[in-house]
Amino acid sequence: MMTDSAREFITPLTLETLSENPVNSELFPKTGYYATHHISLAEWADLILIAPATGNIIGKIASGIADDLLSTVVMAAQSPVMIAPAMNTQMYTNPVVQENMKKLVNLGYKFLDPTVGEMACRTYGVGRLPDPDEILEEIVNHFGRTLDMQGLKVLVTAGPTVEHIDAVRYVSNPSSGKMGYAVARKARGRGADVILISGPVGLSAPAGVELIKVKSGQEMFARIKEHFDRTDILYMVAAVSDYVPMQKSEHKIKKTAENINLAFKPQIDILQTLAENKKDQILVGFSMETENALANATEKLKKKKLDMIVLNDLGAEGAGFEVDTNKVTIIDRYGNSADLPLASKAEVADKIIDYSLRFIKKGEATR
Repeated sequence: MMTDSAREFITPLTLETLSENPVNSELFPKTGYYATHHISLAEWADLILIAPATGNIIGKIASGIADDLLSTVVMAAQSPVMIAPAMNTQMYTNPVVQENMKKLVNLGYKFLDPTVGEMACRTYGVGRLPDPDEILEEIVNHFGRTLDMQGLKVLVTAGPTVEHIDAVRYVSNPSSGKMGYAVARKARGRGADVILISGPVGLSAPAGVELIKVKSGQEMFARIKEHFDRTDILYMVAAVSDYVPMQKSEHKIKKTAENINLAFKPQIDILQTLAENKKDQILVGFSMETENALANATEKLKKKKLDMIVLNDLGAEGAGFEVDTNKVTIIDRYGNSADLPLASKAEVADKIIDYSLRFIKKGEATR
């Protein structure tokens, strides 16, 4: 279905050609009309997805207004309605729009969170339509969701950490956070109660996931400790800096003709520290390697007393930082290993979760 406003952006013919299905757009069409057309469409649908959804259609539905085909079908629908808002940041954050969305959520409507980015009006902020693959994933989850993590509390870390040298400079790494966010999204989709602790990245929190933003490794460790005792599985996906400056200048270090030396000390080993105090939590580590990958990852697994570790080999094409795909090897504490083929980070996240749940199934977590 297309509204009048939608047809100002793209023609029905385009969508009919691409989808190989007819497009309905008129409440009272001149040809082929029958009075209960909107009812038959409402009864036919197993799910209604409105994407992109403007503040106008959200307001109509929330107010019970049915003055075009889409709003009339939604009013008559007995199937679930999924809404993907997309609009200018000021419009999205408008209290009226927010109140309308809250009202619809309370009535059982499902909302997909918009992403952050540049708008058509050249402003930057929240309000962009989610990636089509993410929308498709939500639909697949709706119909084929495996709730094998229901009742589990999951903690995921993602992205880089930032360790300041002075007021304006810092040491970090190019982690995009995509792998960690994929794990959080998949765990939530499988029914887990998920907390995502993230370093600075340009990603929006997956729907239904509690997002905690941090910068430094110490901040990340502090926030993990707050939730660790109530956690069943920790996926330590974040690329935490191994070293931190011994001293941080409160002011910008001025440029001179002379060389400067910076002294660093080891960062606290978050996973190893947690492992020493864990009860029955499952600990999943990640290892980014450039040489002797398997040996280094296995040593890290043993040293940190992890249940399993996910090895990223930066030498593998399509794997590593800032890409949408990944190729990993999973190693567990029993010495078993599994090489996963190159796949999207969403697919890899599912496989990682599948593997980690083997420990739960063996009764090694009791919550």
